[in-house]
Amino acid sequence: MPTRIPARTAIALILAVSAAFPTQSAQIVAPVGQPAAPYAAVAGRVLEAPLLIDATIRDAQKLKPAEALDVRPGFVRFYVVADVGALIRGPAQVSAQVAYLADLPLDARGKAPRLKKARVLLFARGVPGRPGEIQLIGANGQQPWTPALDAQVRGIAREVVATDAPPEIRAVGNAFHVAGSLPGEGETQIFLTTADGRPVSLSILRRPGEQPRWAVALSEIVDEAAAPPPRDTLLWYRLACGLPQTLPDRSVAAMEPADAAIAREDYAFVLSALGPCTR
Repeated sequence: MPTRIPARTAIALILAVSAAFPTQSAQIVAPVGQPAAPYAAVAGRVLEAPLLIDATIRDAQKLKPAEALDVRPGFVRFYVVADVGALIRGPAQVSAQVAYLADLPLDARGKAPRLKKARVLLFARGVPGRPGEIQLIGANGQQPWTPALDAQVRGIAREVVATDAPPEIRAVGNAFHVAGSLPGEGETQIFLTTADGRPVSLSILRRPGEQPRWAVALSEIVDEAAAPPPRDTLLWYRLACGLPQTLPDRSVAAMEPADAAIAREDYAFVLSALGPCTR
């Protein structure tokens, strides 16, 4: 059984913690009529949040204005207590009940939504020394639970911890272009810098009369099996959301101007093929 403390005392403790972490507040959005969140948005939250929790709200108390001076107009701050239904990711010592703060939008009549018994997915971090308290990662740290979102979050969480999970892209390294024996034929290779130092490279192949073909390799050797990443996968996210919009000048500094121009075109082709990083 979790240790019970007076509600006002618990609120005061969480307010003290949230003062040091200004991203505590979360906007809770009603699921009715809302489109599914883009993969990139969900992946970003999963990667940022050490805690992923499937929970049901047990109680929600509105804070007095004096306890929520920084709440923007049209919102009200709640102290929320939720029962943990499933810990999707996080340390085993998370309490069976968690408490946190959330800023909720008022409806057209100026009333806050009802929260009691609502099932939610929480993207959060723990509070050191307080296993029964969490801090939401930001404005989208609490989401209404749906089967589709639950499956998506669990799938991304599995991708993140897989032994072959693609690394975070930090920068674009050197690029090279080698012209072929025929006009319009050639290959561009672009090396990427990653957070853990693992090799990642892009290769773009041009042949006369054909559309360019590109692939990504997660090793130092680009083999015939290399291919573009399927959309809405962690590798796609790493590239679509991690690559800069243009090929840096330093990446082509050692190339002839004509080859550098082709390398820039090939890089732009890869970005176009990946599509936008919609969060």
